[in-house]
Amino acid sequence: MAERAGVPKSTLARIEAGQGGGPAFRTVARLVAAAGGELALRLPGDEPSTAGGGLLGLPADEPRDEADRRYPAHLDVRRVRTLRDWPGAWWAHSYTLPEKLWPVRVPELTYDLDRKRRDLRRWRSEARARVVFRRASDGLPSTSWRFLAEVPGGGPVGELRAHERSVDLLLGEDLDDRRELVLEGVVVAPGLRLLGIGRRLVELLAEEMTRAGIRAAHAVAELFVDREFLLACGFELQATRPSALMLEVCGVHSVSAAPELPSSAR
Repeated sequence: MAERAGVPKSTLARIEAGQGGGPAFRTVARLVAAAGGELALRLPGDEPSTAGGGLLGLPADEPRDEADRRYPAHLDVRRVRTLRDWPGAWWAHSYTLPEKLWPVRVPELTYDLDRKRRDLRRWRSEARARVVFRRASDGLPSTSWRFLAEVPGGGPVGELRAHERSVDLLLGEDLDDRRELVLEGVVVAPGLRLLGIGRRLVELLAEEMTRAGIRAAHAVAELFVDREFLLACGFELQATRPSALMLEVCGVHSVSAAPELPSSAR
């Protein structure tokens, strides 16, 4: 029986002798299957049905190691879908190495042994599930646009700021009071980046622009990562790029043109 069920003989002996605590559910299921029976689970009033979906009536997605042992709940086991999921992939630069070039076998499941990393992952997951977005207008002029991402009870975790300007005043022409926005910046709490919070703030900005009848929003990205973020959010590079002038005073007055900054236009 022990051999057929795949359980140690000592475990079966303890069960027969009535020693120790009750056997685990999975052990009982194995013994029932080894004896040629089927294990069915049902609620009062339900028709009897054989438990399915997993091994011996257990959920198919229940995480287990290669020895078919259940992982402890505190490990927060997760599936490795990309190298970014596996802490052991330190050898993959920027986690962009294709699967056919992986020099070692990547496990199907992984977890964080470092408690700080585990707590940070839990905090990110909880914040992502609870974060709410809103447009703030208290104490701001009508031409100021401010959007907040907040975790209830935890305060703001992201912010977008922009201001409105009139193309008529900018060009000195009568264009029927055409308006546009200038994006001042999008910031997200360092520990919560790459969760889509910044993208959602930009989406809210676009929705409010549609309601207000404003067609364009301009931005100047000083860093490469900022430019890539704006491009991913739907901004497009303009054909013409503005030049920034800088005045340096160090004993001698000089005026020089700063390097061109990439700009984006929606």
